[in-house]
Amino acid sequence: MKSEHEKYRNRIDLLQGTLDMLILQSLQWGPQHGYGVSQALRARSGEVLQVETGSLYPALHRMERQKWIAAEWRQTEQNQRARFYKITAEGRRQLATDRSKWNTMVAAIASILEA
Repeated sequence: MKSEHEKYRNRIDLLQGTLDMLILQSLQWGPQHGYGVSQALRARSGEVLQVETGSLYPALHRMERQKWIAAEWRQTEQNQRARFYKITAEGRRQLATDRSKWNTMVAAIASILEA
């Protein structure tokens, strides 16, 4: 039987993994700065998903350390300096793995709900 700590850790991993997958997917649409990532996720989800900066930037930094994304400083359309992120080849492989796991999870949950 899992301890409370293990249950909590699994929940955090699931949430973190889902956020990572969504960020990687948004970067498939092209390089973006952090605010652009959050706005793309918000818009594509019909305003349902709102990623707070306190979750977004630690995820971006973690994903950069894992080499799933790369970053560079550039100017925004408003002529402000911002860090732009792009998905790497390793990030594309990770996204494919995450999507496969996600699809398996969604199918499992759907089979339970439809029973």
